[in-house]
Amino acid sequence: MTSINPSIRVRTRSDLIRRNLAGFDKWLTFAVAALLLVGTLLVWAATRSWFSSQGLDPQYYLKRHVLNIVIGLLLAYGTTMIDYRLLRAYTPIVWGVGVLGLIAVLIPGLGSTVNGARAWISFPGGFQVQPAELAKISIIVGIAMLLAEKRDVDANPTDRDVVKALALSAIPVLLILLQPDLGTVAIISAAILAMIAVSGAPSRWVIGLLLVALLGGFAAVKVGAVSDYQVKRLQAFVDPSADPQQSGYQLRQSRITIGSGGFVGRGLFKGPQTNGRFVPEQQTDFIFTVAGEELGFLGAGFILICFLIIFLRALTIARRTNDLFGRLVCVGVIAWFAFQTFENVGMCMGLVPMTGVPLPFISYGGSSMFANLVGFGLLQNVHVRSR
Repeated sequence: MTSINPSIRVRTRSDLIRRNLAGFDKWLTFAVAALLLVGTLLVWAATRSWFSSQGLDPQYYLKRHVLNIVIGLLLAYGTTMIDYRLLRAYTPIVWGVGVLGLIAVLIPGLGSTVNGARAWISFPGGFQVQPAELAKISIIVGIAMLLAEKRDVDANPTDRDVVKALALSAIPVLLILLQPDLGTVAIISAAILAMIAVSGAPSRWVIGLLLVALLGGFAAVKVGAVSDYQVKRLQAFVDPSADPQQSGYQLRQSRITIGSGGFVGRGLFKGPQTNGRFVPEQQTDFIFTVAGEELGFLGAGFILICFLIIFLRALTIARRTNDLFGRLVCVGVIAWFAFQTFENVGMCMGLVPMTGVPLPFISYGGSSMFANLVGFGLLQNVHVRSR
């Protein structure tokens, strides 16, 4: 029996890794890497001064953020190693795991409440997981599988296919609403709407879903289905003086912090608003305020340009692939990233109501970083296989 030389096996594996990396979209990789680097500096700037003044480790958040990025990059690369077309076979498992995580959050003793939302599962050592972030991926892959199924026989998705896709997403969305986490629901809804619009399904579904979303949001506020803290956020958006101690205060300080940076900023680690900890949750939901104050218009503009590069390259990848499943996955990820970026930046600038969503690739948060980098891996996966 002939044995395989171990050196040949290793060399073959390394060649496979090298070829896979060489096939990555370079502009997409550059933009994500730049955001990860800038985000690391901003998270450190948002936390080092206050932690040091309290006699704590000023690098605490920096170390954890870097660890989250390393784990996320490993997940992203692992995502690129499996042909995305094979993911269709594992979609029921991915969806099931996502739903189980959302159910676990609501079980007393397992779920933890943070900022009014029961959205976290806590583990020893201070490690927390937010299943709603990972559910975005399972919903996108699941809907792409259902809507692309008919294209295999040269037919557009029917009304029945759209109903199946909506039913598949309805269960995790309802579980997220129970937390409640309206910001994540809005992001998932944007991804679902974009995927249905691109799939070739009847256009009446897109119009109908938009009307349902508008009427449903209005009805939820009227009947009291929205929690008190979320109502206060909406009131603060309309009138910052309506909740001066919490939401209104946060909104005013966010605007002041961004506006104080001017054109070139106060300098990294030199922002008085940031060092004074005037903006709550600045390393997570309001990380863009650090960029506005310390890096100014130029630094904040660079961040937005990087996001624009990601969106344009992802659209190019989606357009080039001939496989509807891959195209829908790309569109779902694009809509997710684009809507979440708009939601976060707009919230910090007072252009949209506060929803408590992180800025992709920049904000501190393990679950968010893992999900974002897996989404990046899906885009690269489709790009490599489409070539």
